[in-house]
Amino acid sequence: MIEVIDLKKNFGDLEVLKGITTTINAGEKVAIIGPSGSGKSTFLRCLNLMEEPTSGSIIFEGVDIAGMNVNINIHRRKMGMVFQHFNLFNNKTVIDNIMLAPVHIKIQELRVKKVKNFFIKIGNLFRKNKKELYKIDTTPARIKQEARENALRLLKRIGLEDKANVYPSTLSGGQKQRIAIIRALAMNPKVMLFDEPTSALDPEMVGEVLDLIKQLASEGMTMVIVTHEMGFAREVATRILFMDEGRIVEENTPENLFSNPQNPRTREFLSKVL
Repeated sequence: MIEVIDLKKNFGDLEVLKGITTTINAGEKVAIIGPSGSGKSTFLRCLNLMEEPTSGSIIFEGVDIAGMNVNINIHRRKMGMVFQHFNLFNNKTVIDNIMLAPVHIKIQELRVKKVKNFFIKIGNLFRKNKKELYKIDTTPARIKQEARENALRLLKRIGLEDKANVYPSTLSGGQKQRIAIIRALAMNPKVMLFDEPTSALDPEMVGEVLDLIKQLASEGMTMVIVTHEMGFAREVATRILFMDEGRIVEENTPENLFSNPQNPRTREFLSKVL
């Protein structure tokens, strides 16, 4: 699904990623662990070009999205992103936060179809063989209604349907993060990217967020997760990447990496966190 080839990222003279090469297959749950400053979050943010790579390739569904002349917004719709600090809009209600992106994108697509149909109609006046119009079977009102119904369904899934019309400032950290996750799910992504999703939470709120991620994992969602939760990584991941100083030092199944790490740096790190 995602093939990363010799990915490098510099911030000025600072070389943060020093040639990352790996493949993330559909259905995999890949956990990225390592010390602070090892490049984990930068790598994750490069996967959907929130950080633009200095060099290298990121091939997503056959397209090098790090290449020239790529409309990254089209590909980002298939990549859900969950941040450390939720990134909810505090001036919008919970349900409006969830509906915002699906409504915006679908109305934009509707407008594009209408413009194309206008020009096709004009062109057909001068053609012998008439071109077919794009099928339009929805309206802005229907788009908003369908997005609302989907948002309510997702809120019900996490037991927060009663919070639909409140503002994020009234919620706990755990509630905010679960809403941030279903906001990403509202786009029906092919892969979910999690950037330390529990690091900003109080310890008692961590469990409810991890339980939701575990549920998504059990349903077959492809995931890439930067995490400091070693127990969670061991339980959920199908593969672990250990990063240090901008490189993937070791990768293996959770069982093998945690029980028998091969690299001395991996062993040193795990001895301090387990």
